[in-house]
Amino acid sequence: MEQKKWNECVAYQIYPKSFKDSNGDGIGDLRGIIEKLDYLKDLGINLLWISPIYQSPFVDQGYDISDYYKIAEEFGTMEDFDELLAQAKKRGIDVIMDLVINHTSDQHEWFQKALKDPEGKYGNYYHFCKGKDGNPPTNYRSYFGGSTWEPVEGTDLYYLHAFAKEQPDLNWENPEVLAELYKMINWWLDKGIAGFRIDAIINIKKHPDLPNYAADGDDGLVKYTTMVENTEGIGELLRDLKENTFDKHGAFTVGEVFNVDEEGLKEFIGPDGYFTTMFDFTGEILSKGKHGWYDAPKWDFTKWRDKVFEAHEKIRGIGFYANVIENHDEPRGANRYLPKSLQNSKGIKMLAAVYLFLPGLPFIYQGQEIGMQNFTAKSIDEYDDINTIDEYKKAIAAGLTKEQALEVCNTHSRDNARTPMQWNESENAGFTTGKPWLKVNDNYKTINVESEKANPESVLNFYKEAIILHKEDNYKELFAKGELRACFTEYKEIFAYERVLGDKKVLIAANFGESAVEVEKDLGEGIILLTNENIDNAEKNKLRLSPGAIRVILEKE
Repeated sequence: MEQKKWNECVAYQIYPKSFKDSNGDGIGDLRGIIEKLDYLKDLGINLLWISPIYQSPFVDQGYDISDYYKIAEEFGTMEDFDELLAQAKKRGIDVIMDLVINHTSDQHEWFQKALKDPEGKYGNYYHFCKGKDGNPPTNYRSYFGGSTWEPVEGTDLYYLHAFAKEQPDLNWENPEVLAELYKMINWWLDKGIAGFRIDAIINIKKHPDLPNYAADGDDGLVKYTTMVENTEGIGELLRDLKENTFDKHGAFTVGEVFNVDEEGLKEFIGPDGYFTTMFDFTGEILSKGKHGWYDAPKWDFTKWRDKVFEAHEKIRGIGFYANVIENHDEPRGANRYLPKSLQNSKGIKMLAAVYLFLPGLPFIYQGQEIGMQNFTAKSIDEYDDINTIDEYKKAIAAGLTKEQALEVCNTHSRDNARTPMQWNESENAGFTTGKPWLKVNDNYKTINVESEKANPESVLNFYKEAIILHKEDNYKELFAKGELRACFTEYKEIFAYERVLGDKKVLIAANFGESAVEVEKDLGEGIILLTNENIDNAEKNKLRLSPGAIRVILEKE
């Protein structure tokens, strides 16, 4: 099956619980998404990623799946999903779903049977091990804190969970497990989805000996990733997965993959890779603290810019990235990437253009296109996210006051991206007629779709302009395939690069600083394709960038 030119697409991620509620229960749903498909088409979207909608107890917001073949009641029915798929296709929008196959919910039928007989068939679907001297089998720390091992009541056994204790890891060395997973994946692809965003996939391979490692914290535990990074053989599992599922359908796949070395990139993506593409998590990686959010480093713009260029240089000739500045697991990009003085319409437009025109496939997260920002919780009780609550406890244990710990969460919490979509200035931002499951950001009166549609200078309309340019016949091949050349890196607050294909050259230049910068470059007869400020004729042949300014310029010799 001929592969689509996925890197000429513009993708959009929906977090269903917070996108649009159609029935007033305070939770977004599939019929709410159907209602807004014309909005997505008008924005210029042709690839839609929907975060998990499977049946789930929602301990980890749907990433704990209790039945892969059912839609969660909160979101609707399978008939609703079929209608969504058909209506999206009518509008030229392909749909991809989340594929969560490192673990299931502890409420999944397989795990419930495993608990009843850990030594039986279903016990071998998971990882059950005996403890050692009254302690867990190993000293791994889960992604959400605490041991990765949960004791099984009435036995000397523990089961493994890389994430929450309600998310037991599947045993990928068991052929019966693989047969079940492959059957499920092909079932969804046969239904007509275009592919998957693949969750936490690096965790599927466990070290056969499950060794202990030197502790890296006062709790006597070590990061689970230490074991993952010291384990070989994941390639065989991923190759088998691809050949038995994705390849049969010409499916699009994007992997949630961290820390792949340069040599490994050739195995993971590209025409012969395990996946079509993978996310570039440069910004996320640079935001991580050694022990948690509380000791995260201060944001360093220049380091981020240089690392983005470095990441794209490594991938040159291999494949392309899926580019993101925010998603459901990260705070809002406007707050992470911009200084406070530029956390406004002008700065957000600049950030949008800088990432939209990088090589690869841009993913827009819901609300990003209107400039949604972090919210400010007044109490930890306002958070729902299990990870945020764990990080708050870590910060308190490290000696921070409650006020300081809350400020850390307000900066880094995943719930910043999960507050309801802001559609208009009516109650609850037009998201629901009921009580929203999570607090609506207080700024919805000024930042919302309806008001921005009516304002030609809005962030939303800038996104539309940028997407039109990205997909325009004269430029789409350049932005999809053109070489990336970093420019003006001697200026610490300038993010600039050229995209070059044949004799066509486009310059993208932005000023992330708080002072104007005049770059040593004569633009000559260059044509400004996109900018976020008015420029008089006398300035058109100079590259003078005020704070927050962006230029996208077709260069002429």
